[in-house]
Amino acid sequence: MANSVSIRDLSLSFGAITVLKDLNLDIRDGEFIVLLGSSGCGKSTLLNCIAGLLEPTEGQIFIKDRNVTWEEPKDRGIGMVFQSYALYPQMTVEKNLSFGLQVAKVPKAEIDKRVARAAEILQIGPLLKRKPAELSGGQRQRVAIGRALVRDVDVFLFDEPLSNLDAKLRSELRVEIKRLHQSLKNTMIYVTHDQIEALTLADRIAIMKSGVIQQLDDPIVIYNRPKNLFVAGFIGSPSMNFLQGEIAEVAGRAVFRTHGVDFSLTGYDTSEPLKAGRKVVLGVRPEHIAVDDETQQQEVHEAVVDIEEPMGADNLLWLNHAGHLMSVRIGGARRYAPGARVRMAFDMSMASLFDAETEDRI
Repeated sequence: MANSVSIRDLSLSFGAITVLKDLNLDIRDGEFIVLLGSSGCGKSTLLNCIAGLLEPTEGQIFIKDRNVTWEEPKDRGIGMVFQSYALYPQMTVEKNLSFGLQVAKVPKAEIDKRVARAAEILQIGPLLKRKPAELSGGQRQRVAIGRALVRDVDVFLFDEPLSNLDAKLRSELRVEIKRLHQSLKNTMIYVTHDQIEALTLADRIAIMKSGVIQQLDDPIVIYNRPKNLFVAGFIGSPSMNFLQGEIAEVAGRAVFRTHGVDFSLTGYDTSEPLKAGRKVVLGVRPEHIAVDDETQQQEVHEAVVDIEEPMGADNLLWLNHAGHLMSVRIGGARRYAPGARVRMAFDMSMASLFDAETEDRI
C-alpha cells in the first residue's frame, strides 16, 4: 500500500533544546494514526511540522510522494482541526465553512456542494444559519471539523480536538470521528494525550517520549505486548502492575522471584533465554489477575484486600501481596471487604517481562 505521509530523519530544535530527534514515520494511504504521549513529548510539534506551521531543523516531509518540507501550509493538501475551535464569531456556520473556499476562489456551485456534503456528514444542516455563540461546544467542534472537510484534501490533521469538551461529549464526538474516517477513508493523523481516544480511534498508535517514537503498532499489540516499560506504564487505566524482582531457577525451570516469593513463568512467551540472576520487572494488567477462581489452572497465591473501588460494570480491588500493592479488575457484582483474604493467580501468557536495566521487553 502506498504511503500518504512519509517523514524522513526529522529533527527540530529550539536553541539548545531538541524537541524531535531523527524521527522516521510512514503513514499509509487511508490510515488513521494517533500520536500519543504526555505533554512535552513532541507530538503536537510533529503535527505542526507536517502542517507546515513549524520548519524542521533537519529532515524531510513527503505528502503523496511530494516533498513538502518547505511548502506553505495552504499548498500541502491538508485540512487541520485545532484544540480551540478557531471559528469566526461574526460569521454564520455556513459562512465559516465556505470562507476559506471563497478566498481560494473556488466556484460558488462547488462551494455550495462541499458545504452541503460536510453539513450532511456531520449532521449540522440545521445549524448553518446560526453563529458560533449560539452553538454548544460539541457543535462548534463539528463545525471546525467541517471547515477542514470542505477543503477536500487527502490528509486531515487533528490536534487534540476533543480536550475542551466534557466527558460525555468527548465520547459522542469520538464515535463521530471514527464514523467519519470509515466514511471518507482519508488519511487522518490525530494528536492526543488521552489513551482511550488512541485505543478506540487508531489503526496504529505512535507512542512518543522526549521527541522519539517508543512504539508504533496496532492498539491491541501495544496494549498486550508493550515494547518497553514506558509504553507498558503509559497505556492502560488503571496502569499495569509492576513487580521488581529477578529470574531464579527452581527444579530446572525459570521462575520470577520477588521478596522471597516465586511465580512460575509457565506460559510466558519469549525467544530469549531467561537466565537466573537477571534483574527484571514483571508487568501484569489488572484484568489478567484472577481472584478466587476455582477453574484457574495457574499457580495460586494468597493476598489481602486493601481497598475496593466499585465502578459499576467492574470492581477494582487493591491487593497486598509479597510487598506489592496490586490492582485487580473483577466483575462488578463481586464485593470484598478490606482485610479479606483472597486467592489470586497471574495469567502469565498475557504478562510482560522487562529487563530492569534497559527497560526493554524480554
